[in-house]
Amino acid sequence: MEPAFPAPIFEITDAIREVGERGAARALCPECFGRLFGRWGHGLSNPERAALVQAELESPTQRPAEPCSICRGTFDRLELWVDRSLEASTGYEWHRFSCGSRWDPELLATEEALWTELGATWGESARGAFNRELGKRIEARTGAAGGPDRPDVVLLADLPLGRVEVTVLPFYAQGRYRKLDRTLPQTRWPCRRCSGRGCDACGGTGKTYPESVEELIGAPLLRATGGRDTRFHGMGREDIDARMLGEGRPFVIEIRSPAKRTVDLTAVAASINAESSGRVEVPTLLPATGPDVIRVKEASPEKSYRVVVTGAAPEAKIKEVLSLVAGREIAQRTPTRVAHRRADRVRARRIVTAQLVSTEAGGFTLDLRAEAGTYIKEWVEGDGGRTEPSLSALLDSPLRVASLDVLEIHDREG
Repeated sequence: MEPAFPAPIFEITDAIREVGERGAARALCPECFGRLFGRWGHGLSNPERAALVQAELESPTQRPAEPCSICRGTFDRLELWVDRSLEASTGYEWHRFSCGSRWDPELLATEEALWTELGATWGESARGAFNRELGKRIEARTGAAGGPDRPDVVLLADLPLGRVEVTVLPFYAQGRYRKLDRTLPQTRWPCRRCSGRGCDACGGTGKTYPESVEELIGAPLLRATGGRDTRFHGMGREDIDARMLGEGRPFVIEIRSPAKRTVDLTAVAASINAESSGRVEVPTLLPATGPDVIRVKEASPEKSYRVVVTGAAPEAKIKEVLSLVAGREIAQRTPTRVAHRRADRVRARRIVTAQLVSTEAGGFTLDLRAEAGTYIKEWVEGDGGRTEPSLSALLDSPLRVASLDVLEIHDREG
């Protein structure tokens, strides 16, 4: 006859036997009795631990008829909590999950007091055991993978209230966008007067600008996922009136509360390009994760620009000045145009390279490469002396930026 409990089996020491004798006199279910020895017998369930210990006691006890004095029958109702978890998450597609529970604090305090009274120093908490066993049963019922690593949903069993709360984690996609329209902001811009509620100034839209890169990219994704709304994370941002050319600006878009996660991103990218033709282009759209947001937001690559400048200056003088500023630091105080939303301080930045592309009547065109965070317009115009030295000051001529294009984000170098 095969043994009831094949290896691994833990040794029943005198200390374990003493705790078992004292615990056997209490109204404990097999789960809670076995949890008194939760750090012993790796690979065993708590009821298996309970059976092993009880087999060694002089007066092994049977399970009491009344509810367990610790869990109050909670572990007997695990399948009910599986049902509640699946019902609460109905309507959402998920393949990975994590689960937790909220317990009556008095019950947990009673458990700790019992451990102290019995001298049990190897116990496993009721909450930890419940979370693990609930996760196992949900895995068995659904085939989904449980654990803390990038879950699609978090299931919280509220034991005192008898319900399960569901938190749906975002769906992420990433790519690079080209912005060809000089009237589009990168993200949705709430109306300053009504803070997005809708008023006469914004025509009831709650927005300063009718559309944004975020909305044009997000709309097809919201349709595909059934999500609630979006959050857009770009690797920096260009001015509203600047185009983003070249290979485009890296971004991650976050879809909140998605109902679907199996999405044909190639088809979504095609929809974005068709619906935003001539305004925004997304060559490819790929899956992303939360850490990709951090990667994109923390990156600070150099950028290349083409600047069309209005203002008179001799060509020879322009070339001379550009040769002097290339590779040199400039000091930029927070520009006047963004001082209402950014800290007023002086930032050291560097124009890496500067080249004269052409001269025209009343102006000229430059190609620049600069460090991340450089305010190109202010470097050209001076911003009333807030950028030093500025191109305008060095040429001793009032200059204005007629147009600005971002030619490339150099995040792939190195």
